[in-house]
Amino acid sequence: MISLRKAKEADLHIIQSIGTITYRPTYEVTLGQQQVDYMLGKFYSIAALRQQLIEGHIFIIASEGAKDLAFASYSALNEKDHLAVKLHKLYVLPEAHGKGLGKLLINEVRDKAIDMGARGLVLNVNRYNKALNFYEKAGFKIKETVDIAIGNGFFMNDYIMELPLQG
Repeated sequence: MISLRKAKEADLHIIQSIGTITYRPTYEVTLGQQQVDYMLGKFYSIAALRQQLIEGHIFIIASEGAKDLAFASYSALNEKDHLAVKLHKLYVLPEAHGKGLGKLLINEVRDKAIDMGARGLVLNVNRYNKALNFYEKAGFKIKETVDIAIGNGFFMNDYIMELPLQG
């Protein structure tokens, strides 16, 4: 049976492990090893994950029995004239693909966003990430194309996608 729990600081090593295991095969072919190594250090070190908690990111871990298999993170974001929620991360271990964990996590974040009164759920996804199809099937639409400098001469070449939640 799949269960969800809100992560605590003590769970950051689990998030780091899932992120590291899934990030490399997802992005190394597209971005190259140097950029992936840089991004893992920048976004998945324990210090970086702790800072994300401090900044208000909420992490949800999906488990089956005692095995942690996936996680998502999100936070509130004030956009121009309304509240939105940003889905920062959603990663599922390769061994758990096809179990519906991604859909379960995205639905959980969507429900939390609705509870917060958000009018939209937004995310960034690499333009070449296979997950783009997953997000489109979940109802997200491409809102914008961006190239974000992240340091060391590297860029995130993303789509910003949005799922409207309320009128």
